[in-house]
Amino acid sequence: MTRSAVSVSPPSGTVRPTPAAVLELLKPITWFPPMWAFGCGVVSSGVPLAERWPLMLAGIVLAGPLVCGTSQAVNDWFDRHVDAINEPDRPIPSGRVPGPWGLWIALIWTGLSLLVATVLGPWCFGAAVVALAAAWAYSAPPLRLKQNGWWGNTAVGACYEGLPWFTGAAVMVGGLPDWRIILIAVLYSAGAHGIMTLNDFKSIDGDTRMGLRSLPVQLGASAAARLACVVMAAPQVVVIGLLVAWDRPLHAGLVGVVLLLQGLAMIRLLQSPRDLAPWYNATGVTLYVLGMLASAFALQNAIPGVS
Repeated sequence: MTRSAVSVSPPSGTVRPTPAAVLELLKPITWFPPMWAFGCGVVSSGVPLAERWPLMLAGIVLAGPLVCGTSQAVNDWFDRHVDAINEPDRPIPSGRVPGPWGLWIALIWTGLSLLVATVLGPWCFGAAVVALAAAWAYSAPPLRLKQNGWWGNTAVGACYEGLPWFTGAAVMVGGLPDWRIILIAVLYSAGAHGIMTLNDFKSIDGDTRMGLRSLPVQLGASAAARLACVVMAAPQVVVIGLLVAWDRPLHAGLVGVVLLLQGLAMIRLLQSPRDLAPWYNATGVTLYVLGMLASAFALQNAIPGVS
């Protein structure tokens, strides 16, 4: 079946989406990673929550329901023809989000995101602009970064980890965060590239059919899994070294423990990557984000002037 032959028409009488359909389009389950990273940024700043809690709450909404929600709506709109073949029950191909409503929602959510970002200061606004630009570039032509796993995973890793962490810290300090916060955020963002590679294992067959060059498609399952493990582990090794250099041995030890446990999980993953990638995403990734939090606590005590 060709794209032109796919019908994405709404059920009879449907002229606008229900709130439930819109919420499903925005995929709340995907909001957790950027909200967690934002929280790590808040913690790493060392600023008491009571001093800026309204802005912190606005930032959480920006990171999760708004920016991440926008990225989900954009992705579903530009993948609507593919989803009509592979996942026809999704809101757009099923017609529960009819006509051009998917695009309108993506545009409206982009505008709302920028509006909220304006009240959080120029650094937060700039981070939101970059995240939204990456979200559109990931799914929309002509760039459509998702067609190549090297570029697409980089964009998603930055939007899910690095930029929310930066934003959380910037909201709390009211300006540019300390360089060490930015460096740790960049390292965990780089490691997230491997997480995104493992996430692509669930759609190897569909990506192959549709010509999407995810890393499992390009490299094969075994090689892509090995690469993902290295990409996830290497930045954490650097984080451990930095925390030791910054006289935070306890926190470095905690990150070391979770990395060791990830290593044990990786050994099992590599035995059957296609079958075990979902299992690793539920175990190894949990350990990864716990290491992020440990690093965030280390940073709040490592910055001069912060008790």
